[in-house]
Amino acid sequence: MLARSATALPIVMHGWLLSGALFAEGALHLGLGPALSLILFLAALIYWLASFRTRLVGLQVILCAIAAAVLLVTLLLPHGKALVHANMPLFRAHLLLSIVSYSLFTIASLQALLMATLERRLHGTSLPAFLGQLPPLLSLEALLFRILWAGFVLLTLSLVTGMVFAEELTGKPLAFTHKILFGFISWIIFGALLVGRSRYGWRGRVALRWTLSGFLALVLAYLGTKFVLEVILQR
Repeated sequence: MLARSATALPIVMHGWLLSGALFAEGALHLGLGPALSLILFLAALIYWLASFRTRLVGLQVILCAIAAAVLLVTLLLPHGKALVHANMPLFRAHLLLSIVSYSLFTIASLQALLMATLERRLHGTSLPAFLGQLPPLLSLEALLFRILWAGFVLLTLSLVTGMVFAEELTGKPLAFTHKILFGFISWIIFGALLVGRSRYGWRGRVALRWTLSGFLALVLAYLGTKFVLEVILQR
């Protein structure tokens, strides 16, 4: 209980500081810095809420540390221009679904890496004391795939709402862009992983590789595009 309460304070502070960057000058700004910080803020918040049902102290510590570092970096990265279509309900739905699915897949990727680290303990490798408070590997694996399923459903809805919004705006549901391409690649990878888990019992290192591959494609789809446009090209 004490650890959970101590974790809540930095999450609340993160949200309060982040809101200033997101809603600067009365408009919604979602440049590279605020977007990355928002994803990690939601990831920390989701994991904190999940900790009421499962003992997850280890990853909470890691998530909060990463989120704090990214919040500091946010001050140096571009906040981006105000979003033009922020008042349209369909665009808001698409944006919310996208950000939450990113947060869930961020949790899944970090948890997959943590599980790989815990697996080494079976071979005699020592671990930090706070990681010893985590549940058994089988429990973490079951939680990992619940997170992956939730993220996959939200990612599917995000792609659908994105196509509907694009058709309303331009008359075309799809445009061959870097973001669309890697978004669908990540969707295929995560879908294949979940099918492999259901039919063939994929787990362990196989699940780790597929999870990280799908997350990498997702990062390239959105954050990679923003990094190129805002940091390299400065648009």
